[in-house]
Amino acid sequence: MERREVAAVLAYIGRLDPRTIRTDAGEARDQIAQWYELLSDVPFTTDHHWDVRDAIRAHILDSPYPILPADVARRWRRYRRDRLHRHTDPTPVANPDDPVAWRTELLGTRHAVAAGTLAPSTHRQITSGGPSPDVEARLRAIGSCIPPAVRTELARYRPSRAVREAAVAQGHPDPLSVRCPWCQAGEGEPCRSRRIGLDGHARGNAPRVTPHPTRADLAGAAQARKETA
Repeated sequence: MERREVAAVLAYIGRLDPRTIRTDAGEARDQIAQWYELLSDVPFTTDHHWDVRDAIRAHILDSPYPILPADVARRWRRYRRDRLHRHTDPTPVANPDDPVAWRTELLGTRHAVAAGTLAPSTHRQITSGGPSPDVEARLRAIGSCIPPAVRTELARYRPSRAVREAAVAQGHPDPLSVRCPWCQAGEGEPCRSRRIGLDGHARGNAPRVTPHPTRADLAGAAQARKETA
């Protein structure tokens, strides 16, 4: 702020809190000099939600003590820290082979964000929106995020899923789309090989590659009902 802006700030504070008013001309000059010394790098307003009058009103409402220039400076520093914490450096447009220009643009962006003249660039801005057109075209051509060759390589590590995908590809119902009445596996979960001991309790709970036949029958009946509906 400039000296005239500091004087306007002190006049505004005097209207809200008469305790800060200085009637002596010498004391008023000293007060302006003190406030200017601490607030010379604090802007009066910015385009991004900073107004020194808001900081003054907040202090007067929250504290019973007269406001000091350090109170305003602390609120400005908190404002700067919050903006820098929410900022992720966008890639400069300068040539990366020119480290001086690259660093100058990077620091200039940070200073603009901290000063409130530029909005922070957040992570959400990097990931917002849908996929790019070339990615959408590739997905339509492949039909899946996983290419067929990669899916084939993964089949040996995911045997139950491979059996499920092969059945669906051949037009058979997906057995994991229903709950298994035999082992009580939920929808989407593989069946379990549960052996019952002499005491009537389960002695095994290993996942099965193939689902239980009753589950496959239930899935077929559910698919038939959907086709006839």
